[in-house]
Amino acid sequence: MTDSGLIAIAAAIAVAFSTLGPGLGQGFTAKAAMESIARQPDAVKDIRSTLIISLAMMEALTIYGLLIAFMLIAKI
Repeated sequence: MTDSGLIAIAAAIAVAFSTLGPGLGQGFTAKAAMESIARQPDAVKDIRSTLIISLAMMEALTIYGLLIAFMLIAKI
């Protein structure tokens, strides 16, 4: 296999793993937030702000994986 083929596969793997992990994490985080809001409706503001911050940090991991994939594709 040529070098460009291996780089393309590496870019695909980078995007796949960088979207799979944070996607699952965001789902579990949202589920936990909804359960905690259901248990304590008075704490909605605190839970919502913490949820948004944690989801943004998880989304940053996805963007980093996309950035790495772009850097790899630029080498082809």
